[in-house]
Amino acid sequence: MAGTKQENGSCITLKGSAQLVSEFFYYGINSILFQRGIYPPDSFTSKQHYGLTLCITTDNGVKDYLNNVLAQIKDWLEAGEVQRLVLVMTNVDTKEVVERWDFNVQLEHGFGPQSIKEGKVGNKDLKLIQREMRAVMCQITACVTFLPLLDCTCSFDLLVYTHESADVPDKWAESAPCFISNSQEVRLRSFSTSVHKVDGCVSYKVDV
Repeated sequence: MAGTKQENGSCITLKGSAQLVSEFFYYGINSILFQRGIYPPDSFTSKQHYGLTLCITTDNGVKDYLNNVLAQIKDWLEAGEVQRLVLVMTNVDTKEVVERWDFNVQLEHGFGPQSIKEGKVGNKDLKLIQREMRAVMCQITACVTFLPLLDCTCSFDLLVYTHESADVPDKWAESAPCFISNSQEVRLRSFSTSVHKVDGCVSYKVDV
């Protein structure tokens, strides 16, 4: 995805914030897929972003899927329609959900679709936003030290929770919530663009 540029450094529009958040999701999802071993290490390449070396998939099918989903998420973010993005990992053989990464999205106070017409902007410095995003990325990497080993072949899906008013393309379908029975949850750091606030958690299955 293209790098994000902002005018005037600290002026973040709703549209610019949507780009920043969708870009974060792109790098975050790639990082999770790499760290959790969903695809072989040799199907990733390294890229510098947020002052970190991040792993990005080179698989064309995965890239197309992520780009298509995140392009739609960006549109929904601009419209103020996204409530949550969830990355679900499922045991291919048993179809059981074994891990779930939730990223809750909220518009900061005073922002909404009308903000575009009004020309309302956030006032957070881009470097500070990226520093907060970097801290979340570092935490995603650190999670590997305590998350259970995924000793089965897993697939992943992305679920997007939107408001009922969201304009949903025909190719999108309703999905089950994919919750995990007998799960443990760990909270992640949050970040804010001053327009959108994103906080997350990871849930994983606990063996009894």
